[in-house]
Parts: sequence; structure tokens; C-alpha cells
Amino acid sequence: MTTIPSTDRAAEGSADRLRVILAEDSVLLRDGLVRLLQAAGLEVVDACPDAQTFLVSVREHRPDIVVVDVRMPPTFTSEGLQAALVVRQELPDVAVVVLSQYVEETYATELLAGRPRGVGYLLKDRVADTSEFIEAIRTVAAGGTALDPEVVSQLMSRARHTDPLSRLTPREQDVMRLMAQGRTNSAISRELFIGEGAVEKNVSSIFTKLDLAPTGDDHRRVLAVLQWLEHGAEG
Repeated sequence: MTTIPSTDRAAEGSADRLRVILAEDSVLLRDGLVRLLQAAGLEVVDACPDAQTFLVSVREHRPDIVVVDVRMPPTFTSEGLQAALVVRQELPDVAVVVLSQYVEETYATELLAGRPRGVGYLLKDRVADTSEFIEAIRTVAAGGTALDPEVVSQLMSRARHTDPLSRLTPREQDVMRLMAQGRTNSAISRELFIGEGAVEKNVSSIFTKLDLAPTGDDHRRVLAVLQWLEHGAEG
């Protein structure tokens, strides 16, 4: 699981028990997720079968994080995603993790666009690896980002033909690819057999070419990855 922690809070989450609201139409999966989350020490405030009851519950309980299936009743197209976008707009302090059966690039891009904190896009198959799934939930709840490796792979494959990537040198592309996988500078250094100083210079150049000016608040590493993926999904 690709997880990029927030710079504001530790990715492992706070000492308080995380409050979760779940939206999943499949009874078996919904019950399984409830048990999994509770076994990990999280408080499941509500488990909803559709997007409408989910939004009512979120507005009432204001949880720390929500976990939402993309396709839900009545049309099983994008009801869950639309509800997740409403949550991100109305309640920006509530973290959002979207679950999907497949990589749906349009949905992933729409979810990741704008504020790049406290958001995750995971494939349902990853839930089987319970430790990674719970780690992703805690990372997102702490203000970080969690992207399924397959999501990163597919969006990056499209990103190769877009303007942001065309502005990067081959070495910067290599660094960007590893950044998208959540690698630290030291890990990138080992992978590419270059010094950490060289990695830092490449990362700085990437920030400049993607017009990410230094700030005290924004996590530019996350912004760089998400901006690149977003542009790639548009190509």
C-alpha cells in the first residue's frame, strides 16, 4: 500500500480512539469491515447500506474518518464517490477513504483533486491484507494519503504523455516515480544509486517545474505526486 504521511500529525494516528462511519451495500463485506475495524481498536459509529443514509449519519456524528464504497444503490455507478466528495466539501476535517472493485481513473482523479490531505483510494482486494488496510486507515485519519499501488501504476502510465511529465528530465521522472510509491529520499537514493544530495536537488527541481512554491503548511511532496497523477488522468 502506498501511504504518504501528513507533515502535521504522525501517520500512526492520535492516542484517541478513531471514530469511523462505513458505507457499503454488501451485507457480508460491511459486517466483515465492521469486525475488522473494531478488532483494530477503532470505533465504528455507523455502518450504512447506501449513500443517502451515510450522508445523514456523517452530518450527525462528525466522525474522524469515513470508508465508502464507490458504487452503491440505487444505480451502482458513482453514488458512493459523490457522497465522499460531499463529505470532503462540507466537512473538510473528516478524512475519506474510498473503496473500489477496480481502478476507475476518473473517480480517482476527482477524489484526489484539490485538497490532497486525509484521502485514500484503495482497491477492495487490499482489504484481505488486514494490517496494510488498517495502516492505510490510520494514515489517512492522521491527515496523510493512501493510494493503492495499482491506482498509482495506472495513473502514472497515462501521465507519461502529459505536460507536467514532459517538463521533467529522465532522472526527475525516476525520482517522481519513486516518490509516488511513497519512498523517502534515502530510499530513493539507494534505489537509484545516487547520493541523497542529488535526490534533494531533483526533488527541488520537480517542485519548481510543477509550480509548487515553498509554504509552511502544504506538504509539497504529496502535492507534487497528486498534481502529476491528476494531469496524467486527464490525458
